[in-house]
Amino acid sequence: MSLEPDFYKKPLATLSSEEWEALCDGCGRCCYRTLLTGRGKRTRLHYTRIACNLLNLKTGSCSAYSERFSRCAECTHLTIRNVGKCDWLPETCAYRRLYYKQPLPDWHPLITHDADSTRKAGVQIQNGVHECDINPDDWQQYVIGERGAE
Repeated sequence: MSLEPDFYKKPLATLSSEEWEALCDGCGRCCYRTLLTGRGKRTRLHYTRIACNLLNLKTGSCSAYSERFSRCAECTHLTIRNVGKCDWLPETCAYRRLYYKQPLPDWHPLITHDADSTRKAGVQIQNGVHECDINPDDWQQYVIGERGAE
């Protein structure tokens, strides 16, 4: 099945599973671990460059995509029902952006028609490391950004 041009402009709830999957820009950022610190209004979400062990750090693709939920307990099955609650998703994420009625970034592969545009735009996390290679006590050293409570 081929996708309609501009299918991503339709309401998310009407997308087919193929269209839903095609929204992913391939940045892999959702596969990087986050840390929460603080409480209440002082809660901070810290993004790290520590990746799930299944993530291919060069391509931003899951090495076991069809088995990811059984192989990684932390892997989130993103759906129209939960995307609005996944506030850890990066602000560039197509699912998040479309859920909040924002346009796709101009570098998104659905806009550029170039499967490599995410990498070319520098959106993928640089110098990622797999979580199996990091001592959990050292995670704070791998923080690359943060966001406050929303």
